[in-house]
Amino acid sequence: MKEKNLAYEVPEQSLIKNPHFSDSVMFGASSSAYQIEGSVGIDGRGLSSWDVFSHKRKKIANSDNGDVAADHYNLYKDDIVLMNRMSLDSYKFSISWPRIFSKGFGSVNQSGLDFYDRLVDELLNAEIRPFVSLFHWDFPYTLAKKKCGFDKRQAAYYFADYADVVVNKLGDRVKDWFTFEQPFLYSTMGYLLGQYPPSKKNPLLWIRCVHNQLLAHGLAMERIKAYDKVMRVGMNINYWPIKPATKASVDLGAVDLADQFLNRVFLEPLFKGKYPEKVLSRMSLIWSKFPEGDLDIISKPVSFLGININTGVSAGFAPWIPFLGLKIKRNRIPSSEYIKNGKRYNALGHEVNSESVYNAMTCINRDYGNIPLYVSVSGANFTDNFVENRIPDEARLHYLSMYLEQAAHAAEEGCELRGCFIDPFLDGFEWRNGYSKRSGLVYVDFETQKRTIKDSGYWYRDIIRMNRAD
Repeated sequence: MKEKNLAYEVPEQSLIKNPHFSDSVMFGASSSAYQIEGSVGIDGRGLSSWDVFSHKRKKIANSDNGDVAADHYNLYKDDIVLMNRMSLDSYKFSISWPRIFSKGFGSVNQSGLDFYDRLVDELLNAEIRPFVSLFHWDFPYTLAKKKCGFDKRQAAYYFADYADVVVNKLGDRVKDWFTFEQPFLYSTMGYLLGQYPPSKKNPLLWIRCVHNQLLAHGLAMERIKAYDKVMRVGMNINYWPIKPATKASVDLGAVDLADQFLNRVFLEPLFKGKYPEKVLSRMSLIWSKFPEGDLDIISKPVSFLGININTGVSAGFAPWIPFLGLKIKRNRIPSSEYIKNGKRYNALGHEVNSESVYNAMTCINRDYGNIPLYVSVSGANFTDNFVENRIPDEARLHYLSMYLEQAAHAAEEGCELRGCFIDPFLDGFEWRNGYSKRSGLVYVDFETQKRTIKDSGYWYRDIIRMNRAD
């Protein structure tokens, strides 16, 4: 079937879901430091790996970079006013490691700490509960240049020192902490596929990066709990539902291996203190022997688990691919969203697959126990157009309504859903896509920095108010 541009075929209003949740569920949004803060090099902030990477030729669409982004560093008060207008009761933000330690280690940059101190106070004054993420990919460039990235064990200890400083500054007010955001993507895109910094294509370094992020999580959790044992600490992981590339038996058999590689390589160490057996077997020739006791640190009980969900992937048998013998496919990145064979795809070419939320939540509940879950709904990349000073983004609204409905469905069946974060809150720097793709609840004019709440943002406000009134 010929592809159709979704901009001309938005869902009917009757298809929009208005999901209901229990009173205990929080509704928020999230952002990451590099994607929205800007103010690179301001007030003592050091360079991150993404600062350097984004200024290299042909790395980012349209040669964009995060130097200014959404200027949240200067406009955070205005952004919190918008959060209040949207009735958000929580906000998850990441802290820029090089804003706290310009080199990633050594002397503390007090100006950087003071910014997050002000941000937390402003959120609390607006009665918005802060959730802090300690790492969302902006690794300190000085550490990377010293060849001490997460492929090196020492980076985990530097990270724990950084966590210690941050919790001692904010811990009297912030009680909810995510150590890492989407660590599988960080390690795979940066160390296996070479598409993100540090641009490595080395499976041995990928293994080390995976392990050292997990170790850093465990060490940081020790520091946070040492400050106050009632602190709530977890990690936000990606979770992909997987389907076979074809109905052939070899492709059907590839699904379990792909699940262990994509999903279980972080879940198994966190909750069972071991790595997935099939991944270990396939990569045994290069799998590092890590010190005894590491997995004990890594698998200490977390308070909650965050899951970042947007789409699924297909997996097929591919014996020509080293070690795993596995080909995992996501769709190409198109110029805009489209429909093909009756299925909708967003502007990143990802299939709109709301059942992935239900599948992820129930699989985790089944295999790892009834862990408190925070669901981050991302991937709402759709075209935005102004119509009489409004942004009627029905495609995004429909997308969010379907994904939240699936989260509510899983909660009804016994999953312990604690909260939902729409990711991101603001339009911002979309990694290798720069500013060419938008997915936020709030439109940002990057020339003027004017903000406009999209129709999806107002719909989310109404969902929040409706659930509070129930």
